[in-house]
Amino acid sequence: MIIRVPDPADLPALRALERAAGEPFRALGMAQIADDEPPPAALLEEYQRAGRALAAYDTERAGEPPRGYLLWDPVDGCAHIEQVSVHPERARRGVGRALIDRAESDSGLPALTLTTFAEVPWNAPYYARLGFRRLAAEEVTPGLRAIRAHEAELGLDRWPRLCMRREAGDRP
Repeated sequence: MIIRVPDPADLPALRALERAAGEPFRALGMAQIADDEPPPAALLEEYQRAGRALAAYDTERAGEPPRGYLLWDPVDGCAHIEQVSVHPERARRGVGRALIDRAESDSGLPALTLTTFAEVPWNAPYYARLGFRRLAAEEVTPGLRAIRAHEAELGLDRWPRLCMRREAGDRP
């Protein structure tokens, strides 16, 4: 598996990948999540130009579609995973783990953070297996509180959500 910053030509494929990755939420009664619009092309371009977009490919062949992608932001001195999505055809093959580990390495920051659904099997339970721990209320930083407030405005609190953190190097 090859992990790299996607080429500009690959950005539309990230949107299609995001739609496919959202489909499994339907089976959990979370159609709103499945129907959520992927990040706009302009936003993906910003992440790509900043080097904070990563994509996973099977090979180095030109024109090959990405199999997963990750976007991250610096938040309160940590690399905050804004989005990580894997095409369902590549689920449970280490793609998400590889993207997360590469973001940790590339960022050079002391920890990774994310917000996620507490009860979705491929969300909080998955991240816990990757070494992330749930943050207690008093550990949630100002930046994470702002992200959670925005998520609440978007209606994501309809399902339990939480903040998680993994210190750099704490890979299982």
